[in-house]
Amino acid sequence: MIPVAERALQVGLHSRDSRARLARLIARLFDHWELSAADQALLLGLSPDSRATVARYRRGEPLGDNADLLARAGHLLGIHKALRIMFPHDRDLAYRWITTPNRRFANRPPLEIMRQYGFEGMIAVRRYLDFERGR
Repeated sequence: MIPVAERALQVGLHSRDSRARLARLIARLFDHWELSAADQALLLGLSPDSRATVARYRRGEPLGDNADLLARAGHLLGIHKALRIMFPHDRDLAYRWITTPNRRFANRPPLEIMRQYGFEGMIAVRRYLDFERGR
């Protein structure tokens, strides 16, 4: 899954096709993480009531050509990539890590950090994973 995302990032996310591929990747990632529609919207920087927008992305509509939305998608895929690298033989753990309490976050799940702090929380989770991966 990640190599396609990386190619999309390299090609440029301003094309409609690239943003549509990115929307499908993010939808699949949310499925793997088993997130509620409200959490999906929140992670994309949308109102938790924006379920219709998330549903449109699931149906193949491209992500908006919006720097914040595209940055969020990039960080979500970066988190996913780090988890797949850290847990190469345990996809289940890689997918459930986001909702599992973690000592680094005061025994709160990383998803809760992202919910509480929004974009900054997402960056904190990604930085933590990048640090751990580099050890």
